[in-house]
Amino acid sequence: MIAIFNRSYYEEVLVVRVHPEFLDGQWIPQDIREKDLKTLWTKRYEEINQFEKVLSQQNVCLLKFFLHVSKSEQRKRFLERLDDPEKNWKFSISDLHERGYWDEYQQAYEDMLNATSTKWSPWHIIPADKKWFARACVADVIAHRVRSLDLRMPAMSEKQKAALKEARQLLEGDEKV
Repeated sequence: MIAIFNRSYYEEVLVVRVHPEFLDGQWIPQDIREKDLKTLWTKRYEEINQFEKVLSQQNVCLLKFFLHVSKSEQRKRFLERLDDPEKNWKFSISDLHERGYWDEYQQAYEDMLNATSTKWSPWHIIPADKKWFARACVADVIAHRVRSLDLRMPAMSEKQKAALKEARQLLEGDEKV
């Protein structure tokens, strides 16, 4: 099974980090609120790492990709979305608003990447200004990981092979098929 999470729980150390006012809607113990927020972020990074370690210990293969788009490329893509009626749906005024926090997001990304790239769940930082290149890089990482799993067809017992032989004989002898 393959599952894809688009940011998911990482939002709690990115968007909330840039906009700490979002914490007002969360139940956070008073003692943590009274300390500086660095304690909160450190705790959340530790929880993410613990969660991913448990997944890894359960033989879940985690691949994390950070697709890094430059500020100039983001601007270009936003303008394309505005210029092309078929891409208008991709544009959100809130994206433009968040662009004003570019430097804060860059710091939040850097801190998050450093704190949550582990031996069992490393980040793959992918330059993404050129979509074809980013896609090729992601595909290469995925293909390498799948090959490293050394997947094989299940081995069949002699009893299972005999059952298949019998099934063939029954099917070949069935004129109604």
